[in-house]
Amino acid sequence: MVVFNGLLKIKICEAVSLKPTAWSLRHAVGPRPQTFLLDPYIALNVDDSRIGQTATKQKTNSPAWHDEFVTDVCNGRKIELAVFHDAPIGYDDFVANCTIQFEELLQNGSRHFEDWIDLEPEGRVYVIIDLSGSSGE
Repeated sequence: MVVFNGLLKIKICEAVSLKPTAWSLRHAVGPRPQTFLLDPYIALNVDDSRIGQTATKQKTNSPAWHDEFVTDVCNGRKIELAVFHDAPIGYDDFVANCTIQFEELLQNGSRHFEDWIDLEPEGRVYVIIDLSGSSGE
């Protein structure tokens, strides 16, 4: 497995087609829970370490952030982006996530990645990732 050592710069630009999970709708009232708008933010982790999180955007299922994070990575294997709904009561609700392996980012020889990434179970997020450093087995 390839690991990355160096500087990671990631810009989280926007997300589209976010949908609340059944758990997020447990407090929703009214006849149309499918029109429920989220208060989303994205938590960014490298391996099991929290790097940061975006600001919360109010009442939208297609938020735009343009938040940038820079961190030193030592023996990094993966980047995880997890979308949460900023719940007014209790813990924040999971919405969707994705995992990006450093190995996949480095395999084409480029240190720059810019694209839409599919989230599970639904949605997509647009990110720009720049890597400067070295990789090894």
